[in-house]
Amino acid sequence: MAASKSGKPGTLTSYANAFMRQAFGFGISNVAKAQSRQVSSVPGTVKTIVIAIGGNSLIKDAQHMSVPDQYAAVVKTVRHITDLLERGYHIVITHGNGPQVGFILLRSEHSRGILHQVPLDSIVADTQGALGYQIQQALENEFRRRGLKKSVATVVTQTLVDGNDAAFAHPSKPIGEFYPRAQAEERMRVENWTMVEDASRGWRRVVASPTPVRIIESAVVRHLVKDGHVVIAAGGGGIPVVADAKGILRGVAAVIDKDLASAVLAREVAADLLVIATAVEKVCLNFGTPGQRALDSMTVAEAARYKAEGHFKPGSMLPKIEACVQFVAHSRREALITCPEALSAALDGHTGTRVVP
Repeated sequence: MAASKSGKPGTLTSYANAFMRQAFGFGISNVAKAQSRQVSSVPGTVKTIVIAIGGNSLIKDAQHMSVPDQYAAVVKTVRHITDLLERGYHIVITHGNGPQVGFILLRSEHSRGILHQVPLDSIVADTQGALGYQIQQALENEFRRRGLKKSVATVVTQTLVDGNDAAFAHPSKPIGEFYPRAQAEERMRVENWTMVEDASRGWRRVVASPTPVRIIESAVVRHLVKDGHVVIAAGGGGIPVVADAKGILRGVAAVIDKDLASAVLAREVAADLLVIATAVEKVCLNFGTPGQRALDSMTVAEAARYKAEGHFKPGSMLPKIEACVQFVAHSRREALITCPEALSAALDGHTGTRVVP
């Protein structure tokens, strides 16, 4: 057994602490500090839930990608969210925007030479407005059908990132279409894009995916929720912005993970629960293999071990697990991963996967 700095053998806690830091960027001490804080809801108060829905979930297949098709998918999703509103929860909805950003980039590319190009931060803002409008209208219509007196607001949301984040030096998030080599070389020379080659499909632009630090409009969201409004915010992870020494903001060409931004927002609005709505009802170990095993729950420490064992794929389940772990570790509250259809049952403890301290 390795010795500690005092010369005594390292304890199990010290090893677990080091393991947590390597897996998620913080140690058990952070969890202990969070647990020492009084953060539980006052009995009888209305509980607040942040629900993150994916941009891909709004597009069922290649034959249903139009705006009306996306709206039809939204209508189905908000029915399950409205079920929770009828049970008295306060709700903040976040959403992804990956496919929708891709569509706008494609339109911008095909109008090159005719119209100005649209910066990536403005594209994220565009998708927040468009998808927020769809979710907002679908909710309002569902309220009318059920006779609910609720109001909905979409907040165009900026997410602060660190301008020195290592992600800016090593862009890795692919966006937009594939280009032949000659076009790619021109884009890299003229537009100063970073591009990578996919041997079978061509060249594609990559941008930074920095860690979200703070949601600029979180106070606005918190006040709206407190007053009983349903709020749609942090769409696409939020519009990425950096601040100078005086706090002046400017947008940057980056993509923020929607689940990680949702965890930050949930923490800043003091949510009681973070829900990641995805395509599966439960998180599974050995997913897609004969040994697949669904999980009812996992602790923060267990999540770190499963991550180290390679059970969660980057760009798929991994960011969802990381978001849940970050929220739970910093708030002492719980997170839940399930599909939209199972939301009510999962909140009652009948399905879904809980991430607990």
